Amino acid sequence: MKGQRISNMSFTFMLCFFFLLVVQLLSLATRSTAAAGSEVPAIIVFGDSSVDAGNNNFIPTVARSNFEPYGRDFQGGKPTGRFSNGRIPTDFISEAFRIKSYIPAYLDPKYNISDFATGVTFASAASGYDNATSDVLSVIPSWKQLEYYKTYQKSLRAYLGETAASRTISEALHMMSFGTNDFLENYYAMPGGRSSEYSPQQYQDFLVGIAGNFIRQLYGLGARKISLGGLPPMGCLPLERATNIAGGNECVGRYNDVAIEFNAKLANLTMSLNMELPGIRLVFSNPYYMLLYIIKNPARFGFKSTSVACCGTGMFEMGYACRRGNMFSCSDASKYVFWDSFHPSEKTNGIIADHVVKTALAKFLE
Repeated sequence: MKGQRISNMSFTFMLCFFFLLVVQLLSLATRSTAAAGSEVPAIIVFGDSSVDAGNNNFIPTVARSNFEPYGRDFQGGKPTGRFSNGRIPTDFISEAFRIKSYIPAYLDPKYNISDFATGVTFASAASGYDNATSDVLSVIPSWKQLEYYKTYQKSLRAYLGETAASRTISEALHMMSFGTNDFLENYYAMPGGRSSEYSPQQYQDFLVGIAGNFIRQLYGLGARKISLGGLPPMGCLPLERATNIAGGNECVGRYNDVAIEFNAKLANLTMSLNMELPGIRLVFSNPYYMLLYIIKNPARFGFKSTSVACCGTGMFEMGYACRRGNMFSCSDASKYVFWDSFHPSEKTNGIIADHVVKTALAKFLE
């Protein structure tokens, strides 16, 4: 009888041991899976208003959106400096990579290196590749964004330690989104400026050269995973359509043609740099055709308006013209492809981000 009790106790012990072993193995498998999906530990962003989360709030410029109704659909319903009613594409991308639901602005004093260690944006609304573009509204030029990045790296090394920081930098996804302002706020908007120096094709080449040098500098600073963003169909922005009176308020074809040509050159640059720089994983993220498809087929996505934005009359307003109390602003931004005359709504940003993640950025999730 005693031997039977010992035998039963042994069996019970073995059963418990086996159960604990299974739990441990499942836990390890879960952690391994999570780690596999977290090969990108941070998302680091450079660019313009398409990816600025509020840096312009802290510099002397009129290119701001830190007031209502901007941000009315963001967490807490408060404006952050994002040129949207809610989140911007890089916020959605960060969430898709299971990092965090939004990426903070580097100049925002609410955040510190513990927040920036997993994602930060140095972007500045109205900025461009060309320094002359940033000068138009006195915003942060691309070279200054790189300087901020260098300072960030020093802070990251102090916070994580040299080895861990270097690993984070090499594994982080670095995203670039410049170009639209170079054409619409500079080249075509400033008579006697760049348009008197370059033909549209020459200016494209000039910008591609800057983009290439920017990527080489990122590479020299340790970045290995980089996304080079392309131009949207900029002739279809509400502001451009509203001023295209002779064209019946349709998309401005020549602007879209320039975007297609420029994107092709960026794609070629991507291939060239992948061969030039050992170990780099550079991808070209092209929003052009997805956004154009949404504009041409709005009902498929639940939109009702493509040529007119939500804010104000939807034709000319952005920034300070989109003040709270504007009697014309829409009540439901999810029905509009564009939030203001220049920037997509949060819903559109989410669709574009999902497309980019499933195409260009998918290789970083493998």
